Amino acid sequence: MPRRNGPVHVATTTRIVNGKVYRSYLLRRSYRENGKVKHQTLGNLSHLPLDLMDTIRRRLAGDAPQGGPWELVRSLPHGHVAAVLGLLRQIGLEGVLGSRRSRQRDLVVAMLVMRLVAPRSKLATCRGLREETATTSLATELQLGEVADEELYAALDWLLKRQTRIETKLAKRHLAEGTLVLYDVTSSSYTGRRSPLVQFGYNRDGKRGQPQIVYGLLCNAEGCPVAVEVFAGNTADPNTLSSQVKKLRRRFGLQRVVVVGDRGMLTTCRIAESLRGVEGLDWISALRAESIKKLAAQGVIQPSLFDQRDLAEVTSPDFPGERLIVCRNPLLAEERARKREELLAATERELQAIAAATQRRQRPLRGKERIGLRVGKVLDRYKVGKHFEWEIEEDRFTYRRREAQIAEEAALDGLDVIRTSVAAGTLASEEAVRAYKDLAKVERAFRCLKTVDLHVRPIYHWLDDRIRAHVLLCMLAYYVEWHLRQRWAAILFDDHDRQAAQAARKSVVAPAPRSEAARKKDLAQRTAANEPVHSLQTLLADLGTLCKNRVRLRSQAGSEFYLLTRPTPLQQRALDLLGVTLSV
Repeated sequence: MPRRNGPVHVATTTRIVNGKVYRSYLLRRSYRENGKVKHQTLGNLSHLPLDLMDTIRRRLAGDAPQGGPWELVRSLPHGHVAAVLGLLRQIGLEGVLGSRRSRQRDLVVAMLVMRLVAPRSKLATCRGLREETATTSLATELQLGEVADEELYAALDWLLKRQTRIETKLAKRHLAEGTLVLYDVTSSSYTGRRSPLVQFGYNRDGKRGQPQIVYGLLCNAEGCPVAVEVFAGNTADPNTLSSQVKKLRRRFGLQRVVVVGDRGMLTTCRIAESLRGVEGLDWISALRAESIKKLAAQGVIQPSLFDQRDLAEVTSPDFPGERLIVCRNPLLAEERARKREELLAATERELQAIAAATQRRQRPLRGKERIGLRVGKVLDRYKVGKHFEWEIEEDRFTYRRREAQIAEEAALDGLDVIRTSVAAGTLASEEAVRAYKDLAKVERAFRCLKTVDLHVRPIYHWLDDRIRAHVLLCMLAYYVEWHLRQRWAAILFDDHDRQAAQAARKSVVAPAPRSEAARKKDLAQRTAANEPVHSLQTLLADLGTLCKNRVRLRSQAGSEFYLLTRPTPLQQRALDLLGVTLSV
């Protein structure tokens, strides 16, 4: 009897009829009979797809399964790119950059998106856009092809030349006649070679010994950025104001506008030089501590003003034509009193140690210069030296608190005075105070730019124009981020029900509360839809796990296509909130 339990395989037979080739694929078993190898046909597989045929042939040959009829060639993070790029196009930022598509515009868009999803240097960004070293699907989405380092720098130059047009278009979108404009400045330390724009100045980064640049940001009342300007690192805050006024009046064509700036920006001198007497131009700012102290000494500010409420309007001949709105925040008063007492106590402990060192038996501290050097270090550390009196001699050191001066300062704890030229019929007291507090939105923009999200630092560019272009690029990236936060507020830690929070706010002087919905979200770490709450960066990272995969058919050389990872429910909700639809 013949044995017909030999190996099974797929055989291909070929016939040529009238010059046409016919191929058949047969499933056969080989066996040996009377010393000869014979084949038994078990079935005809010619009707099956070629890729399935290839899989059957491989499995019958004993090959391990290889993930089906195709192989995964490359997998690139895609979800965060699709979200940011999709929103950027929705809000029309591509048209703001340039009315026509060009290589430079595509590269600027690529740098904007990368600044949000993976902020890094221009050289690292370039590597992330090249096909062989791509870190996201961005280059594929924009069809960039091969990208050279020099192209990114040329695109920065292209962007800077269009800054005036870009900012004018943004102003038309977000500013109108009679609008409030928030303006503030910050600085960023500089790393690399020195340029004329980089100078030593008041360093807000806390990095002493490093040069810096200064830049001012203009935002609308909601905190949406409109324009940015870079100044030399040693430029004082008030000296940046005049150029912003010219920008608002001449370039943006606004005849009526209210500039909101902090007390260090809108000083009395700067108001007199740049704002006072200009028709249609008003301001909202606050008084410095010295001015508040002077008003209290004149009797303009009295405790009786706050018997019934926490703000009151007063007038003073020192500020003609201005409204002064005095605010008292009890919580702030308690905090300032606590902090002052802690600093005074810490200073006293250090000073007492110095006094004891002058009286010890072994190796006592001697000499006015040595004692004074140690005292100076203590006073410089805690910054409350004005509240102490001291005497230094060759062999002893004594000190005491200036109790009367401390009590005089404590009487002003929690007091703030908002100054404005806007008439009461146009802007109520509460609205003026709220407008000044809205400067916190610009501060939030600076935090996002410098530390949290966009990482404007470190700055390595050697040329002043490249530094300006880099800051402009980061500002435009924050413009996209601002819109992202607006639409994703429900799934971020941001307060997504601010109207309810404002309605529950008892006084505009008190700190802004979180809404009840936001507090529940914070407590449970879950959204109302029982989704995990994210920060902007963790949500973008989560979206980055949604990949764009390049797939190749094993049976057909050169046959490739793209396949997207299936989004999770949270990823789909994030995309839906943006109105972005995934497509291959």
